[in-house]
Amino acid sequence: MHSPNSGDPGAGRENAVDEFDAIERLRARFEAVARGQYPHGEVPPSGDTWIGDDAAVVTTRAPMTDDQAKHQANRAGTQEEAAHPPTFQALLATDLIVEGVHVDLELCSLDDVGYKALMVTVSDLAAMGAWPEYALVSIAGPRGTDFDQLGAGLAAAAAETGCVVVGGDLSQSPTLVISTAAFGGLRGDTGYGPLLRSGANAGDCLLVTGPLGGSAAGLRLLRSGMAGSQAAAVLAGAYRRPTARLRQGEVARQAGASAAIDISDGLVADIGHLARASGVGIALDRLPVIDGATRDEVLHGGEDYELLIATREPDRLVGAFEAEELRPPIPIGVCVAQIGPATLEGHPLPPGGWRHQF
Repeated sequence: MHSPNSGDPGAGRENAVDEFDAIERLRARFEAVARGQYPHGEVPPSGDTWIGDDAAVVTTRAPMTDDQAKHQANRAGTQEEAAHPPTFQALLATDLIVEGVHVDLELCSLDDVGYKALMVTVSDLAAMGAWPEYALVSIAGPRGTDFDQLGAGLAAAAAETGCVVVGGDLSQSPTLVISTAAFGGLRGDTGYGPLLRSGANAGDCLLVTGPLGGSAAGLRLLRSGMAGSQAAAVLAGAYRRPTARLRQGEVARQAGASAAIDISDGLVADIGHLARASGVGIALDRLPVIDGATRDEVLHGGEDYELLIATREPDRLVGAFEAEELRPPIPIGVCVAQIGPATLEGHPLPPGGWRHQF
């Protein structure tokens, strides 16, 4: 089974369509349609972030009752001012778990799959410094699928994250597929907006919220039947039940971090996403390897769901984590002005990480 955390780059058939090429073509199509819905044709409108980041950021207006509108009109003095109720930013994220691609059902239980399905989606909100509020879960599965077991895992993740599952859909399918969409927002009036991939600048320090390679190492040990020891069980758990770093993302945003991304496709792939979005280069000077993982699993394995954070003030970031009794983030390098392949100790990093091919 090829998997986002298998360390395989996912080579496809000749002339296959690359995942990110497909995304760009779809983005152009959707934005062309959307321009007709905005008065000045600005897409996305100022303050919004659409396709291309961990989650979408959209500005929406709070609904108002007639009585609230009249009250605001009296306070504002004019109906024109009252016609524009307060706005707020909503964050929307979605993700898929597909049997045989993201999970191997011979290595994990259905409650693990349900848990993972919700956790990897809210991890995208964590990367923005946001907190999940509600989720929709749609499941397609073959006859005999144990929805109670899947639901138990989803409910466990919902309880841990405070994200309420409010609906979804069920369908029959030859392969198990779970689609999860989460809605969230920013907590606390700190003056800092959501963290974006595009916010890093040359000179920013790069830190990660924990050592990497655990999920890929866990998958390797499970496949080899060597996940019996306590240390191996920890790695297997990283594969089966990843943790969204929600509090870490929120604290990073409140501490003035400039950019972030969750590490889902592999460190090399995800620093590449952040670098391209921000228009910077990346120079690493260390790798945070979890005990039991290999160097390649750290670089290319993926599905660790630790956060990669860029900040101009690393001491402030570390202090904020310590004040919240969170594990201090690990410095791994800097953003540089020269755009090009990421380097480790001055040497170019080999390309890799997960890319779907169609």
